[in-house]
Amino acid sequence: MSKLPFFIAESFRALRRNAAPSIAAMVTILVTTLLLGVLIPVLRASAETNSGVRSQLEIHVFLGSNATKAQIGRTGKALRRLDHVKRVEYVSKSDAVKILRQRVGNGPLKGGFHQLKNSPLPANPLPPSFNVFPDSPDHLDLVRHEIAPSGPNGKPKPLTRAIQEVNNGREEANKILSVTGAVKLVLAALAGMLLVASVLLIANTIRLSIYAQRREVEVMRLVGATNWFIRWPFIIEGIIVGLVGAGCAVGLLWVGKVTIVDPLASDFALVNNFSTVGFVPLVAALVAASIAISALGSGLVLRRFLRV
Repeated sequence: MSKLPFFIAESFRALRRNAAPSIAAMVTILVTTLLLGVLIPVLRASAETNSGVRSQLEIHVFLGSNATKAQIGRTGKALRRLDHVKRVEYVSKSDAVKILRQRVGNGPLKGGFHQLKNSPLPANPLPPSFNVFPDSPDHLDLVRHEIAPSGPNGKPKPLTRAIQEVNNGREEANKILSVTGAVKLVLAALAGMLLVASVLLIANTIRLSIYAQRREVEVMRLVGATNWFIRWPFIIEGIIVGLVGAGCAVGLLWVGKVTIVDPLASDFALVNNFSTVGFVPLVAALVAASIAISALGSGLVLRRFLRV
């Protein structure tokens, strides 16, 4: 511990001597940490969206408009007896109209939808239906096949004659999941490239420091200095670069959180999803990652140039 002030002083001296590459490494750490601070909540929100979409997957079983109460009851019992079915909800003709009116009221109105929202319908064209929720999103296709298995002629043969159509919404869900998956992949690749660039820049900074002090290193070896005595100033130099870059990035993230994210979180659900990651744990993870990146960059060079 008594040698720590000497190591720190040597590190700052090396940083001043190699100011340009040191600043470049700090800026790279700053940009990497800043982008990771934005990407991590985005990836977390994307994962939450994936989970939410999967949990809401359901099968819509539409019945004939003239289905009797007895047929509806038999169909409901048959659906509830199926394997991998968590629950079944019945939607009557009147409930279907209410749901449609709500959806029309929440979106832009075109053409005859004005009449649907504001005036009573002369007749209800919507059929009764059941919403079937599987116990797992992975069992969606299996349950759908059980509701309408293939008959001898290859055509679907529903459980009861009252069933007219089965729609599981798989196509729409797959589109949402594929888009969010592609976003996660692109963001992860971008984060990986930034991490590699940071490691290489820090390694280059340490390499320049070693080259500038190569004669001093040779003298220290001649007088019997241990390998770790030589290494510590360079390791601390890399950690300082990481800490300064991470500190500046954390400051910018805090300003963005206070001025942009927090005011918008109450009005926009997408922005509010970012609150799934606490700011303090996020900062701790980013600082730890910056130190790890700096140590890795230093270690790569030191192992090559200062091996015993």
